[in-house]
Amino acid sequence: MTRTAFITIVGRPNVGKSTLMNHLLGEKVAIVSSRPQTTRNRIAGILTKGEDQFVFIDTPGVHKAKNKLGEFMMKTVRASVGSADAVILIAEAGYPAGEIEKNLISQIKKMELPSILVLNKIDLVNREKLAETIANYASLHDFDAVVPTCAESGKNVEEVLEEASKFLYESDWMFDSDSLTDQPERQIAAEIIREKILRTMSDEIPHGTAVVIEDFTEDDEMIRIRAEIYCEKQSHKGIIVGKNGTMLKKIGTYAREDMEAFFGIKVYLNLWVKVKEKWRDNQLSLNNFGFKPEDLE
Repeated sequence: MTRTAFITIVGRPNVGKSTLMNHLLGEKVAIVSSRPQTTRNRIAGILTKGEDQFVFIDTPGVHKAKNKLGEFMMKTVRASVGSADAVILIAEAGYPAGEIEKNLISQIKKMELPSILVLNKIDLVNREKLAETIANYASLHDFDAVVPTCAESGKNVEEVLEEASKFLYESDWMFDSDSLTDQPERQIAAEIIREKILRTMSDEIPHGTAVVIEDFTEDDEMIRIRAEIYCEKQSHKGIIVGKNGTMLKKIGTYAREDMEAFFGIKVYLNLWVKVKEKWRDNQLSLNNFGFKPEDLE
């Protein structure tokens, strides 16, 4: 008999949610960077082992929304928890629960969801601090399991998977056995490009960028992609392009290498940069870029 469960991963920004999911899957599905608010949308990572299929849902980091994009991201978190069979709350070892974690715990309690507390970055704290963190969270909620991890190195990630397997129930699978994610290839390509922007640009600019795949054509030999990078200021466009196009070329080279590794085929990537002022507070622009609130309902 086949078993499955939808398990949503939640936590504050930059705590290691995407890194954890990628390690659970053994493949890179969600983009990762050291910057907060890297993930903007829900991303399903699918792991099929024998008769069991785990569907992990990576979500944006919980933060106080400052624009319509932020509001969409927070609505995404609430919807993802609301539709989950279980929740993994990931927090940073060595720190007591803050308002973000307490609010997430309150939602978990209200919905009576099975839950695992993952305390990440244990490589940065001693045993005493870790014990204090565990005691602090234990006073707030009786989690089904508490797993200290270092998601970056993969330490104790198998233990997280073992605990998550207890949430599986008998059911037909929602995805084919060879599925890795529910994201269409266009979206995967766009996210790879955005990751390279996050990893190569200065602090402010990446948060004001969006990537739209205008053309995605595949044959037996190659995938040809035309992508447009949108930024909010003309001055930002110049920085993204770089002197003589050097920065844009760097972004394109790194993105193409990752795409070829993921898709297993040669990729021709054509990047363009456009300006769309204040798009993060413009609902029409958000809709055009794929951030549609109605899709979460």
